[in-house]
Amino acid sequence: MSGKNKHINLSAVRREDQAKVMEEIDKANECPFCRENLEKYHKNPIIKEGKFWLLTNNQWPYEKIKHQLLAIYKTHIEHLNEMEPEAGKELIEMFSEETKKRSIPGGGLAIRFGKSEDGNYGSSVLHIHAHLIEPDLKTLAPDEAWKFKFGQPKDYTKKHRSQES
Repeated sequence: MSGKNKHINLSAVRREDQAKVMEEIDKANECPFCRENLEKYHKNPIIKEGKFWLLTNNQWPYEKIKHQLLAIYKTHIEHLNEMEPEAGKELIEMFSEETKKRSIPGGGLAIRFGKSEDGNYGSSVLHIHAHLIEPDLKTLAPDEAWKFKFGQPKDYTKKHRSQES
């Protein structure tokens, strides 16, 4: 987890540029995905806003990814069981529209949720959010899988952050 900020998990940070912003968020003791703080820390524009979700491009996409959209729940919640049931429908509709607009032939969806003292759920921000990911198949070796991380090894930050910058 972080020092004093209960809304972020510094052990899940993957990149140096991300770490700098996350350390600032930690000091401010704010949730970076709450609407009143979002523009301070997230520099990509909002693509679409629904009743439950904001849709944007991920500021720190994973390696070898062509598209990585981020849907941020508009109310601060941290667990799937807190989400309004209609929010799931809206999320799929938003992601479906973007796959059509961007001609995304395939990929994956992910929602990480819940708190973890050791970062095992893998999310750097504990405010519930979802990812739509299209791998960049041109950058993958023929036998290479594209990756989205759920959970981090205990020494992930030390070993991997500098490699993914």
